[in-house]
Amino acid sequence: MHGTTSSWGPAVQATRHCLTGCAIGEVLGMMIGTSIGLSDAWTIVLAVGLAFFFGYLLTVRSVLGAGLAVSAAIKVALIADTVSITVMEIVDNAIMVAIPGAMEAGVTGWLFWVSLAVALAVAFVLTVPINRVMINRGLGHAVVHQYHRG
Repeated sequence: MHGTTSSWGPAVQATRHCLTGCAIGEVLGMMIGTSIGLSDAWTIVLAVGLAFFFGYLLTVRSVLGAGLAVSAAIKVALIADTVSITVMEIVDNAIMVAIPGAMEAGVTGWLFWVSLAVALAVAFVLTVPINRVMINRGLGHAVVHQYHRG
């Protein structure tokens, strides 16, 4: 465990990074799943899979710019993002399922988009403290920051 305590800024930045990848995957997955008539369960599986893919991809792209090999960049992304993406996905999908009619509203329905925005916002707020604890322990996005150009 590291002896220093991080401010909230790095945790917010890490969570914003996570939210970007999760939102891209969630929006694509929810749009595709609801548009082609997948069940709620399969739509969520697709959205979660895409959220992890895009979340990891953004980190891999970031650390590749620092000169890491692809295999090392993937390892950094897995270490840095797995907990954050997992928490965010659990929260936002639970909210989407809990809001009556949100999943069935489809991409043309306002309820779908409002519900997704609320779900992602709540997931962001609940994931920030988790990322702060992880960064303070030298985990999560603390691993990524050692590869950022100063």
